[in-house]
Parts: sequence; structure tokens; C-alpha cells
Amino acid sequence: MSLKDKSKAFKDCFDQFAAQRVVYRKRRSYYWSDISHYLDYFIEKEQSVLELGCGTGELLNKVKGRRKLGIDFSEGMVIEAQKQFPDIQFEVMDAETFHLDEKFDVIILSNLIGYITDIQSLFHRLHAVSHPKTKIIVTYYNYLWEPMIKVAEFIGLKFKTPAQNWLTQVDINNMLFLAGFDVYRTTRRMLLPVNIPIVSHLINRYVAKLPFFRFFALNSFSFAIPNANESNENVNEKYSVSIVVPAMNESGNIEDAIIRTPQFGKWVEMIFIEGGSKDDTWEKIQEVAVKYKDTHRIKIGQQTGKGKGDAVRKGFAMAEGDVLMILDADLTVPPEDLPKFYFALASGKGEFINGSRLVYTMEKQAMRFLNVLGNKFFSSVFTWLLDQPFKDTLCGTKVLLRSDYEVITRNREYFGDFDPFGDYDLIFGAHKLNLKITELPIRYQERTYGTTNISRFKHGLLLLRMCLFAARKIKFR
Repeated sequence: MSLKDKSKAFKDCFDQFAAQRVVYRKRRSYYWSDISHYLDYFIEKEQSVLELGCGTGELLNKVKGRRKLGIDFSEGMVIEAQKQFPDIQFEVMDAETFHLDEKFDVIILSNLIGYITDIQSLFHRLHAVSHPKTKIIVTYYNYLWEPMIKVAEFIGLKFKTPAQNWLTQVDINNMLFLAGFDVYRTTRRMLLPVNIPIVSHLINRYVAKLPFFRFFALNSFSFAIPNANESNENVNEKYSVSIVVPAMNESGNIEDAIIRTPQFGKWVEMIFIEGGSKDDTWEKIQEVAVKYKDTHRIKIGQQTGKGKGDAVRKGFAMAEGDVLMILDADLTVPPEDLPKFYFALASGKGEFINGSRLVYTMEKQAMRFLNVLGNKFFSSVFTWLLDQPFKDTLCGTKVLLRSDYEVITRNREYFGDFDPFGDYDLIFGAHKLNLKITELPIRYQERTYGTTNISRFKHGLLLLRMCLFAARKIKFR
């Protein structure tokens, strides 16, 4: 069968099935609702959403969005979609040849690519409706389920479709890469696609999320973002920068933080937030603010709450720069490395840049052995929790756009005020916002002044409780 004949066969099949599709989806709502529920978690109500291959529109209706558009090559499907959801725009277009003069924040291709004759070309076409921060979400069946799906079609449990492409998640991700997209998260969900009371809930909510069992889950999800093109603009003049320096008992490092921080971006401001020091840290901050007022942009403040997280939030609230950075006042992350974080963000390598101390060899006393073990443990937990590789969750230096942080702040009620350190609050918030998180290796150095404010065992148990909390809010929700 030629590609043209194959495409016509698909269209005829879906046109004939359109009238039954609404009832069919309702009967199998347990399966489809899980996909909609998962995707909706990553979509904000202010975003615009495009779904290619929208069928009768149920998924698009379930997810948030200020502007939603569904396209499908089946006129029958679009008619049924418009009947069901008159407030959503639907258009008859072939996903392989569509043309739209609009950019979208989120583009969904749910169980579509099996019917596409040239998947890589379709992925290339997505650039025309994408801006640099557009999120592409591709869902498809786990190829291991092909025999069971064929059996389900044969006995009438599933709508019978013409022969589809069967792709592994590696195939999908590779074609996204070849088409100019970076895949930053992959996951699988659902072991039992039919609703057996209690049993399906327990298996799909808990067992299917565990490392071994997840390999056999039915639905695969790939999240991608347009690949950065560094050559088209001078990123050094793209953004202004605010660096928040939380400081407690760090008097000897305050002036060095100013002297050693390079100038980059449009301009740099440093915001020192002091938090209940027992030494003269606050006096030193006031002193250097006056000393360098003619050569540097400096703001200072004292926190009324407790913990580094409270200090960071106070500093971010004072910030005027486009880019927000955290620099711990112990200077174990060298201030000289901050331009690396800026350029990674400004050139589109990531939308949330997280420092990683566990790549390069550390100075001898930079991190104690038990701290190294703890960090490696928590990095493994986060890799599983967030469905992407994480090497260091507790590095103090984290960087993101202020506009993204403002959305994280609005979403903070989802997780609540649970993190006194601020690291997990930002990482979980970035995950919920569906930002591309990129780790940047840095050389972690010994302190030259003072002692750590971290208690290994007390704070380690607190971090563990926060991970359990996150598992409930992210993984097992």
C-alpha cells in the first residue's frame, strides 16, 4: 500500500468510527483519564495549548489553558468534538501538512504518531508553531504491549485500527532529537488499563511507578523543548541578573562575594540577606554596601523568618533582574563560575540550571564523606521522583528566570511551605511548571571562613521527610 493509500485508509477508518467514538471514550474513560490527568499536571491555565490528532476533543477539554486548539484530519471526529465542546476551537487539518500562523506554549501529540507516515518530518513542522520555551509532549503505547493490544482488538475490547508504526521510546526520542528538539523527561504509566475497583488504583498509582515495574507500563511520555541555537544572538546582553546571597555567620566572606563576582549580562545586582548571625555578618554587609555603592548594584536586608529558604524568597522578592541566582555566602561554589550558569540559561540549554558538585574532584575538606553519601542517595531518589537524571539536589546555586519564579510562587500552595532550605521548593516548583532542568558541574571548594550551618543527621532526616512528601504530591498523586 502506498503512503497516500495508507493515509486515506486511516482517514476513512476514523471518519466511519467518529459517531461511535464519544461513547467508546466514555466506556474506557479510566484509561484516557489517566493520560489527561497526568498532562494537566504540567500545564498552566495561562498557557496556550495545541493538540494534533485531537479526535473528539476529550483530552483537550480536560487540560487547563487560556487558548486551546485541536486539529484532526477526520472531519467526522472534528464535528463530534465541536458538538461536545463548543467553547474549544477545532479545525480539520492533516497533522502532516497543517499550517498555522500562531505559536503555542504546549503542543500535545497523544497516541498520534502510530498513524503518521513520516514522523520526523512532522516533528520538524512543530518548529513553525513553537517558540523557544514551547513544550512538546508525545504520548504513545509501550511497544511491549503490541501483542496484547492486537488480542484486545481481535476480541472487541479495543477499537480496531489499521496497522500502526510501533516505536520504542528510544526511537521517539531520537526522532525528536533529529528534528531539533531536546528531550528532557521520559516516563511510563499504567500497568492495568481497565478499572478493577481497588486493584487498578493500587497497581497503577503505586506499583506502576516503581523502577522495575515501570518498564512494563502501557503508556510512554516524552517531554521535549526546541533545541537552543546559540549562534543567532548575543546572549551576554540578553538578560539582567540578580544574585541573592543568604548569609548567616559568614562575615569573612561578604566582601569576597562582591570582589570575586564577575560582571555579565546587561547588569548584575547583588542582594545580601542576613539571617540571625552570631558574628558581625550584618555589620559587614552594611559596611561593604557603602564601600562598593559607586561600583556595584547592592541591596541588603534581614530576614524576619528562619532558614535559607525564607532568606532566598525575601531576596527574590527584592530582585529586579531578569535572571535570579542563588550564591551561598560560604563561597564553596566559586562566584567566578556564575557566568556559566547565566550562559546555560540565556542560550537555552535549560530553563532551571542546577549546580552539581559531584562531578569534579573536590578539595579535601570541601564535603565530608557522610555528606557525599547523603547527596548521592538523594540524587537517586530525585532521579526516580522527577523522571530525569539528577546528580546533586542540594547544591546551593540554582538559576532561573524571574518570570518563571513568579509562576512557581503562584503555584506554591500545591506543595505548601514545607522546605526550610529552599532547594526542594524550587526544584519541585520547576518540575511542576514543566521547566527543562539542566545540571551544570562546578568545582566545589573548601570553606575559607566559618563552619557549616548544616546538621548532617537532623537535616538529613528532614530532607528524607520532604522526599516522602514529594512522592505523595508528585509520583503517587
